[in-house]
Parts: sequence; structure tokens; C-alpha cells
Amino acid sequence: MQQYFHSVRLDEEKCRGCTNCIKHCPTEAIRVRKGRARIIEERCIDCGECIRVCPNQAKLAITDSLEKLKDFKYTIALPAPSFYGQFKPEHTPARVLSALLALGFDDVFEVALAAEAVSWAIRHYLEVYPDRPRPLISSACPAVVRLIQVRFPSLLEHIIPIESPMEIAGRMAREQACRKTGLEPGEIGTFFITPCPAKVTEVKQPSEGRSSVDGAISMAVVYGALLKRLEMPVTNPVAPRASGVGIGWGRAGGENEAIKTGSLLAVDGIHSVISVLDEIERGGLTDIDYLEAQACTGGCIGGPLVPQNPFVARVRMGNLVKHHRSREKWAYPRELDYYRLKTPIPARPALTLASDPRVALARLEEAERICAELPGLDCGSCGSPSCRALAEDIVQGYARRSYCIFELRERLQQLAEEMVELAQKQPPAMGRDWKQARDGGGEAD
Repeated sequence: MQQYFHSVRLDEEKCRGCTNCIKHCPTEAIRVRKGRARIIEERCIDCGECIRVCPNQAKLAITDSLEKLKDFKYTIALPAPSFYGQFKPEHTPARVLSALLALGFDDVFEVALAAEAVSWAIRHYLEVYPDRPRPLISSACPAVVRLIQVRFPSLLEHIIPIESPMEIAGRMAREQACRKTGLEPGEIGTFFITPCPAKVTEVKQPSEGRSSVDGAISMAVVYGALLKRLEMPVTNPVAPRASGVGIGWGRAGGENEAIKTGSLLAVDGIHSVISVLDEIERGGLTDIDYLEAQACTGGCIGGPLVPQNPFVARVRMGNLVKHHRSREKWAYPRELDYYRLKTPIPARPALTLASDPRVALARLEEAERICAELPGLDCGSCGSPSCRALAEDIVQGYARRSYCIFELRERLQQLAEEMVELAQKQPPAMGRDWKQARDGGGEAD
């Protein structure tokens, strides 16, 4: 069985078994058993929805620490476009980039700059390949890519075979640093400042190949470390190179604004994404050329690891996009192969009932029968997210019908009625004939 890395983890000591998480997980990857949540690793896509809804802070994201910078001779910060929206207007992108150097990085490379190059690659791909599947789906959000791998494997061919801005930024930054320092690629560390746990998982266990990024540090952690440094005088100013075109990728709709080619649709929020993917799987939306899909509501500014209110960040991002102009014309690679995914993205058949099709079909029929007999309330009291999920858990041996509190209550009620009825009956040996024999009236039959 394949081993999976997950940034999203469970703190069992804090978990109270409240079932909030099982009702919100988009891939039904969580169960509550023996009063504690359990994460089904092959189903988890690290979207972070459970982190948002857990009232006990029992779900957390594991990210790299700043201590990892010591493992490399030369380190480069890769701030996500949404990072700029976390700061007050007086803390300009230039000051933020300079503060990152003061924090201990040797250099910075804006992911927004790579996003401009990726925008060109996507636009060029749409123009060069008219017979492509429709709509093509963005590969930028790793939670959405993994959602498709797990829940919509038939749509994998719709994912545009272009690397994400994070991966392109890591590659460009390393190439630039090698030319600048003369160091070997392995001596240079690239670190993404991430708004979400899905990006951490993409770095540690990418969907294909090996990541060009060496680590992912929580945006909230870096934000806290930068606040004091932002108040200090700037000693090593860094001029931002990215324009509003790339910075806009940090909010919902920004990717499409940068592409500006064909019929474009943007959807954000994991459950809204699922509804659109359902429609595509049914053969709809063929009039759409490209789908920008973001797991987090509002885009990356709404990620689980961002420190700022996403509505405030959206306003700040809008102002940055409007007023931020690039100060240079940079020569990013204009060959499409530079941006292509090297191998196809594989499916993750985590929702199958068995690897053997005949066994899976038999289990499916049994699950259908059990589900029809369950109350259909989807209350989650059984520890599974729905009656359907409980039925599937039962046929796979992961649960029992007695887990349903309503069925259990009905069975107990029937048992109680049978006990009352039994208590009112007398065995034949203790009937009237036995009493006569006892009183000297002869033997009982």
C-alpha cells in the first residue's frame, strides 16, 4: 500500500469526538471511533477544511520551521502572492521583501513573478491546442488536483499539463541562484511561504516527479516573525519585480484576469468546486475553455494558514493589483516545454470498495441494501459522515450496524417489549396441571 505524507494532522488529546469535521470533509476522509477522530490517509487531500471547523483546535498543519534554513548554504524565500495582502498598506511589498532578508534568507524570488510567466504558458497552451478537453482545469491549487485524483479520476485529463507558479518559482529561483553564486543546485534551498497545508503536502509528496521547492513554511509563522522587523529601518532594500498581473493570483479570479483568453470560469470554496466538477463529469460546461478552481473561499487569501481576515486581505490585494506596476520587462522562458508537467497525474482510487471488481460490485449491492434500511438522517452520530458512508464502512468491515443510534434504539425497544412479554408468560411445567399435582390431585401430564 502506498504511503502518504499529510500536512494535516490530528491532536488526539484535544479531540472530543464532536463530529464537526466528518460533516465538512469533502472526501469523507474522517471517521469518529471510540470518541476520537480518525483520518483515512488515502482519502485526505489536505484541504484544511477540518482545521477551520474544529472547535477544539484538534486539527493542525505540520509545516517546516525557519530552522531548516540552516541545512543549506544559500536560501531563497518564495512568498506567495497572497502574502502581500496580509500587511497594512504602509508595509509595501518592497518592505516585506526586505524584511524577509532580515529574517535570515539570502534572497527572495516572488511567486507572483512566476505566476506572470505561467499566465503566458496557459494562454499559449489554450491557443496552440484547440482540440483539448473542455474545460481545462487549473493545476495551481494542489487541494483541487488531489480532489480530482481521489473523487473525480475521470477528469484527470482535463487538468492543464502546466506546472503551478510555486513550482516554476522554485525552479527559476534555483537556476538564478546557481548562476549568481556558483553553488550546486543541492546547496541552494528554496522555501515557499504557504497559505495552506495542501502546498506543504505538494512539496513533500508532489503529484508527479520531484518538487523544485525544498520546504514550505506557514504564512502565519513568517508573518509573526516579520512584524517587528517591518518597524525597523530598511538596510537592504529589495525592489519588487512582479506586477499586479502576478500578484492577483493570490485572490479568486486573479488567475483568469491574468490569462484573458477564451471563455473563463472561476470558482472558489471546496464544496462549490465539487458542484462544478460534478457538472463537468456529467458532460456539462463544454462551452468553457478554462476553469480556475480554488479550494479556499476567496482564493489563497482564505487559506487555513493565513493570519489576516480574508475580506480585509481581498481589499488590500485589490489595491495592490490596481496600483502595482512592474518596473522591468523580464525575459521569462517562452518555450512551452519549460512549464509542462513531466508525467501524467495519476488517479488515487481511494473511494473503491475493493480492488477486485467482482468483490466491489457485491459490496456495492450490499451497501445499497443496508443504506436503504438505515434512517437516512445523515446525523453523524455513528461516527461516519452519512448513512451511505456507514453502509460502505459496514460492508468493508470498518463498522457495525449497531453504530447507528436509531437502529440500536429500535432494537433495544424491541428487546424490552419481548422481555415484558416473556415476563408475563409461564412455562408449561408451571401451568395449572402442575399446581394440581402439587396440591395432591395426581401427577401432572
